Amino acid sequence: MSEQANSILARVSHDLSQLEKRDWELWIIVSFTGVIVGGGLLAILFPAAFFDGDNIHFELTVSRQLVVGLIALLILLNTYVVTRRLELRRVREKLISSTIQGELARQQSFTDPLTELYNRRSLEDMAARFMSHAQRLHKPLTFMLVDVDRFKEVNTRFGHLAGDVVLAEIASLLKRAVRGSDAVIRFGGDEFLIILADACHGDAKIVVDRAQACLRDWNQGGHLKGFEMSLSIGVAEWREGVTLDEVLDAADREMYASKPISRPASPQEQPAIRTKVKATAARAPHGASTAQS
Repeated sequence: MSEQANSILARVSHDLSQLEKRDWELWIIVSFTGVIVGGGLLAILFPAAFFDGDNIHFELTVSRQLVVGLIALLILLNTYVVTRRLELRRVREKLISSTIQGELARQQSFTDPLTELYNRRSLEDMAARFMSHAQRLHKPLTFMLVDVDRFKEVNTRFGHLAGDVVLAEIASLLKRAVRGSDAVIRFGGDEFLIILADACHGDAKIVVDRAQACLRDWNQGGHLKGFEMSLSIGVAEWREGVTLDEVLDAADREMYASKPISRPASPQEQPAIRTKVKATAARAPHGASTAQS
């Protein structure tokens, strides 16, 4: 996404520079025309000038055709300048508007509309950037998988609209539990993925406790009558040479081990088979990914 943003910025800068060039060309035309008109007037006035003591007198006879021609030239020049300026302004506004709309559409394609988090589509690029950052600076990197417990029961008892509200609220509290340098992704359904930059497994536990505390406060508000939400969270620290699939599988196993059940999980309760992410995105590429800002 960072490379795409830089590409868009470069394209817009190039287009704007072309518009500025056209603007300068317009002013050159105006200046050249002004010099020609001014020179013509001087050529007419100076031969007709004579000195009378301390005063300068002009005796000038100009044909009607010349006067009409000069006035028409000035009118045409001003009309051309105004028209071109308006055209350049419209082109500039159209360029900026289309660029903003295109960037918004691109951002929306990577954003989940319900929770306003990054969606699964953004995972490949974001994970590559975080891994590249961790590898280059020799910093720790930790992944957290968060599952909303008994979410199907929420939909059954309170309706799907209430379920949507719950997901949005949990997304909000997860964002409050992390730093601005971290990323929260809606991994799918009632699962979320958190990428913690410059954080080891122990640092992630602080985020876990913070998220659980936020959820306890939310439950105390009595939003769901007679029902309390809970989260199962798995943490896995990424190491150089470990693929994204492997670190997510490790977090997934820890997440399901933390679920409050006392019986073996049925096949329906086992984690769904996850779509494999390209190996090129799983490993931190050398010099191919953009550093995390």
